[in-house]
Amino acid sequence: MSLLKNKDDLKELVETLNFKEKVDRSLSLIKEAYEKYGDGLVVANSLGKDSVAVWDLAKRVNSKIRGFIVTTRFKPKETVVFMKQEVARYPELKVYKNDSEIPDRLYETNPDKCCDILKVEPVKRAVEEMKVTCWVTGLRCTEGRTRADFKEVEERDIGLIKLNPILIWKEREVWQYLALNGVKVNPLYAEGYRSLGCAPCTKITNEEDERAGRWIGTSKCGGECGIHTRPLKTIMGAGI
Repeated sequence: MSLLKNKDDLKELVETLNFKEKVDRSLSLIKEAYEKYGDGLVVANSLGKDSVAVWDLAKRVNSKIRGFIVTTRFKPKETVVFMKQEVARYPELKVYKNDSEIPDRLYETNPDKCCDILKVEPVKRAVEEMKVTCWVTGLRCTEGRTRADFKEVEERDIGLIKLNPILIWKEREVWQYLALNGVKVNPLYAEGYRSLGCAPCTKITNEEDERAGRWIGTSKCGGECGIHTRPLKTIMGAGI
């Protein structure tokens, strides 16, 4: 049966599949999706550990697969340097950014609005300009409370398939893959970060939840920027 149409129990797969089986499944998901969507399949690369693992998997499937990066004015300098290095190595990675004026310290007073402007809007633009029909992400269901209900293949926007090929991987398996395949990662991980975002909204914590260091002290604490929860497609000129 097609993996793109599977209804497997993800929680069971998380615990029963071994590392090699998970890697093979991820490669098969990307391969099958690429055969179906061709150039419309595009990887969303956040430059985090999960995204660079997915990017490497995608390149193993086909070197022509494209990707996009969304950056903001608040990204740490280490992330910006790493981004430039990745784009220099992979010119098929297109960078999107929103330079619109926003209120000072909006990330403190209204973090949802800040993320909508600086992150969600550029993703919508990337999806439209790159003619994306299937976007590939590095989401994992074991990352934290906000990522437990995703599926390997989703259609949250009509006409836009979302593929989460490493959804069932555990954190240690991501690092295992990166180490075994010599994939370069953001140097901030060496400082103790487990989840990376904008500098003002990302802290180092000792919590079990990987995303516990995101948006500490706000209603978004450990939550989502909106890219994975907001509509990304526009139909007939109206946001849906």
